[in-house]
Amino acid sequence: MPHPPHLNMPVLHVARHDYAALNHQLSVREALDNIRQQGLGERIIYFYVVDDEQRLLGVLPSRRLLTAPLDERLVDLMDGSVISIPEQASILQACQLLIQRRFLALPVVDPQGRLCGLVDIALLNEEKYDLRQRDQADALFETLGFHVAQVGNASPMWAFRLRVPWLLATIASGTACAVLASLFELTLAKSLVLAFFLTLVLGLGESVSMQSMSVTIQALRSVRPDLAWYLRCLRHEIPTALLLGTTCGGLVWLIVWLWRDEVWTGLVIGGSILLSLCAACLLGLSVPTVLHALKLDPKIAAGPVTLAVTDICTLLFYFSLAAWLL
Repeated sequence: MPHPPHLNMPVLHVARHDYAALNHQLSVREALDNIRQQGLGERIIYFYVVDDEQRLLGVLPSRRLLTAPLDERLVDLMDGSVISIPEQASILQACQLLIQRRFLALPVVDPQGRLCGLVDIALLNEEKYDLRQRDQADALFETLGFHVAQVGNASPMWAFRLRVPWLLATIASGTACAVLASLFELTLAKSLVLAFFLTLVLGLGESVSMQSMSVTIQALRSVRPDLAWYLRCLRHEIPTALLLGTTCGGLVWLIVWLWRDEVWTGLVIGGSILLSLCAACLLGLSVPTVLHALKLDPKIAAGPVTLAVTDICTLLFYFSLAAWLL
């Protein structure tokens, strides 16, 4: 679902102009005199230090200005690693930067680096609720395979046309899983416990894949993925998958052993959980990334594709281990 149109407007449209800009050559005493003469804006959080051409040089927190020696120069007190936002950036980008950096305010600069406005936490408070509500609703429906905006006011036939392809994809993957299971009838006949835990194993794989997919889709909204980004994410996902798989697999193995006294069957189920959760994390990261690279909408197609492939991989691990060890 697209964001409200006004969020795509340049941030300069909502920037405040009652910021406090102080020349870098001033001392603290001169700066305080300057502030008394010019007055302060409605909400002063930071003082911004500029040169003679109004180019932004640094930021000076109010507390530091008020507690510094009067003869200290602002250029020696300021923080030169100031983060600003260009005037052509959108309101949405300003909100995202305020959230990511946890700043109370951000200076707005023109292409020459001159200070031309200010956005503060008040902007975020105005937009945050609407963005959060929209993102939550959007994420829910995107997982199912369509946009909220597409079905909100659609006719029954149009809604059917939008939704049925993804249901057919689910039916196709379910049929493939059924055919795959039928190839292991003899394996299932050796241990009825395998059938008892089949739903649990599939459910764990689907849950983990959807968790990883949701995190990846969220990340893809704010980054341009490349191989280095993918490898960094992979290095994060692999240990997570191993921890999840070992914990869940070990717990289920213990349940099977205590309940049915079948150590090897429990080992098969626990081992397949470990393998399937590792595959689920990998798929949850890889499928949205590949779809993004192919210029397809990962928010729409990733859910059905990830679930389908995860189910097939889970069954392959489950029955292959059972056929090998039982």
